[in-house]
Amino acid sequence: MQDILTTTAFVAATVSTGLLAGVFQLYAFAVMPGLRRVDDRTFVTAFAALDRAIVNPWFLLVIFFGAPVLCALAALASWGEAGGAWATGALAGTVASVIITVAVHLPVNNALKIAAASPAVDAGSVRRRFGEARWAAWNLVRAVLSTASAVGLGIGLAQ
Repeated sequence: MQDILTTTAFVAATVSTGLLAGVFQLYAFAVMPGLRRVDDRTFVTAFAALDRAIVNPWFLLVIFFGAPVLCALAALASWGEAGGAWATGALAGTVASVIITVAVHLPVNNALKIAAASPAVDAGSVRRRFGEARWAAWNLVRAVLSTASAVGLGIGLAQ
């Protein structure tokens, strides 16, 4: 029973963490570079719409909070085994990604959404306050952390 529990926890954690890495990578390699090329009004409107859309139960439960919870389950299920250290490392990476999101991304995302709701908003000012370069740099950190976590889980699963 322990082997089935451990394997199931590792597979679920690997899938969820891989999805988390994919979301952060999509923003790093497609969404933000694409938005960088548009005018201020389009940037503010499009980013606000994307951020409203991503905050949904499926994303939050399965991916954003699911990855750290499932990594914790994999770490607990494999405690004292070879894969346990890999799962613990993945847990640290996914928790760090969540902390970065809460500390860096959510405040500016929410401020941009509030500003975007006003038809008289100065989109250029909103965009400058948003801080695209800082947002993108920290997103890249999240992408690297979550990708490393998914790779670690894969290695732990193979142990």
